[in-house]
Amino acid sequence: MSRAPRPEPRVTAILGPTNTGKTHRAIERMLEHDTGMIGLPLRLLAREVYDKVVARRGAEAVALVTGEEKRVPADPKYFVCTVEAMPLDRRVAFLAVDEVQLAGDRNRGHTFTDRILHARGAIETVLLGASTIAPLLERIVPDLRIESAPRYSKLTWAGSRKLASVPARSAIIGFSAEQVYENAERLRSVHGGAAVVLGALSPRTRNAQVAMYQAGEVQHIVATDAIGMGLNMDIGHVAFTALRKFDGRHHRALSPAELGQIAGRAGRYTADGTFGTTREVGDLDPELIDAIEQHTFPPLTQLYWRSSDLDFANAASLLRSLRIPPPQPFLLPTYGEEDEDALEALAKHPSVAPLITGPEAVRRLWEVCQVPDYRKTHTTAHVDLLAELAGHLLGADGVL
Repeated sequence: MSRAPRPEPRVTAILGPTNTGKTHRAIERMLEHDTGMIGLPLRLLAREVYDKVVARRGAEAVALVTGEEKRVPADPKYFVCTVEAMPLDRRVAFLAVDEVQLAGDRNRGHTFTDRILHARGAIETVLLGASTIAPLLERIVPDLRIESAPRYSKLTWAGSRKLASVPARSAIIGFSAEQVYENAERLRSVHGGAAVVLGALSPRTRNAQVAMYQAGEVQHIVATDAIGMGLNMDIGHVAFTALRKFDGRHHRALSPAELGQIAGRAGRYTADGTFGTTREVGDLDPELIDAIEQHTFPPLTQLYWRSSDLDFANAASLLRSLRIPPPQPFLLPTYGEEDEDALEALAKHPSVAPLITGPEAVRRLWEVCQVPDYRKTHTTAHVDLLAELAGHLLGADGVL
């Protein structure tokens, strides 16, 4: 008697605005399976979800894997990761990727697109994100099932006001470390204290700052736009102190969808929220206000892409495979990324080039290239640091 064919793994997209419980639904689904993995857009959010899963299943069953923190017990059943750090060689029954609309982001998009295309749970896969990505998801994911997630609470424009007049339980948003610290100092001079959340802070410091705000020790939290990516905090009002940001390449205005993502942090569960600006920014355009309140934004028309079919025969072939053109016109190529530039530089580096002796060495070199330029020096200092790492890992001992 022939065995029935194994059913294809389910792929579901849960799409909607902020405060819809999408991430919570994914966690609950993951815990219905014996094994699972979830990729999240922020280290701080990964830590928050990790703590929740540990509370349910115990620390011995849960791994935390981010670009700067790794806690992997002997036999983990569940992996909570940043999207870039997901160990996709691990087979799990359930897999989820959060904030998949970031596939349209110039800097990180190619990683999210890769996860959308290739990361799968053996039984179930869930893609979480904004409705703006729905048309493109349907084009690139066969047999996709879409579930809509309506927002639990109302979001309302509250106008422009002085920073000193921003109400308690507010998040004050800036788009650079300089803006964030300046806002924090101005608030401290009036209200006596404020929590600060920046990507540059250590995990322990960031967690302590969030905990201080959540406990009510301070009434304001000052942060960058990263706060828009799913952090569950008691925020009643979001105040923008700027509407432009440096995205790693250019200073640009935030899109309506980006502003909506951040503003949507106001209001938790059924508690309504408000958003506004400080006097330096002035009032928003009425059409933009309506779009944010109604969560209606133009759909994405393009996603960023980079080949994941890499050739490790030698450094030159790896570079060529990274530069293969995308297979669809709505997929934009991602060239000149930090890791790619590092690979090109290290392949010519006098202390590294002689050590690149075969495919295994090329693979290890590519892993070295994944180390981010945390200091954002954009100079030879980062390449020199990577060269030192490569020298140890590709050398005789193969260890640091």
